[in-house]
Amino acid sequence: MRPLIHAEFRRLLATRMWLGTLLVAALLGGGLIGLLAIVGPENFQPPMPGLHTEAGVRAVLGFLGFTAFIPAAIGTLAVTSEYRHRTINFTFLFAPDRWRVLAAKLITYGLAGMVYGLVLSGSAAVALFGAAATRGVSLGLPAGTIVELLARLAVAMVTYMVLGVGMGALIRHQVAALGVVIGYLYGGELLLVMIPGVRNLYPWLPGGATAGLTDFTAVSDALAQQLSSEPVRLLPPVAGALVLLGYTALAIAVALVKPMRRDVV
Repeated sequence: MRPLIHAEFRRLLATRMWLGTLLVAALLGGGLIGLLAIVGPENFQPPMPGLHTEAGVRAVLGFLGFTAFIPAAIGTLAVTSEYRHRTINFTFLFAPDRWRVLAAKLITYGLAGMVYGLVLSGSAAVALFGAAATRGVSLGLPAGTIVELLARLAVAMVTYMVLGVGMGALIRHQVAALGVVIGYLYGGELLLVMIPGVRNLYPWLPGGATAGLTDFTAVSDALAQQLSSEPVRLLPPVAGALVLLGYTALAIAVALVKPMRRDVV
C-alpha cells in the first residue's frame, strides 16, 4: 500500500495543479471572506445582519460552504483523469487489486483535502479578523467559536474531496462525472428540495449534511420562508460529517462492485 500512496503523491505533485489548488483555496478563503467582510453584510442586497452580530458572522463564513464543489471536483479528476489518459492501465498492471488503488487515492486525496481545508480556513480567519480590525467592528462571535466554525469548514472540504474520489470511481467518464458532481452541488440539490415532501430529507442530503456540519442555516431558513413553513432541523456537526462520509462509502462500494471491475477500453 505504501508504494501506491507514494506514487499517488508523486503524481499529484508532478504538475502545477497542486499549487493552483492551494492558490484557489487562499483566494476563496482570504479573498472572498475579506471582500464580504470589508463590504459588510449589512450592505448586501438584500441587507443581512452585520458582523457585530452572531448571525452576520455565521452568514459570511457560511458562504465558503458553497465552494465545496471545488475539492469535490479535484477528487473526481484524481480518478477520471487516469481513465481519460489511459494511465489507469499501468496502475492496474502494477496493482491488480483495484481496491488498493482506490484506497491509496482516498488516503492521498484525504490528506490533500486536509491541506486545502487548512489553507482555506486559515486565510479566511486572517481576512475576517483583519477586515474587522480595519473597520473597527467587534465580531459577534468569540474568536474561539469562529476558529471552531472554520475548522468544521476544513473538515467539510476534506470529506468533499474524498467524496469526489468516490464519485470519480463510480462514474469513470470525466465530463459526466464532473457534470454530476458540480451540477448537483452547485444547484441540483436546491431544486430538488423545492419538491414537496423532499424538503424534510434535506438534512440527510449532502448539502444539508454540510449545513449541519458547518452550522450554516441560511439555506434551510430561506427554504422555510419560500415555502411558508418551519425550518427543517439540521443534523448535529458530527452526524453531518458521518452522513457525508456515508455517501463516500456508498459511492466507493458501488464502484468496487461494478465500474472498477470493468475492463478499461
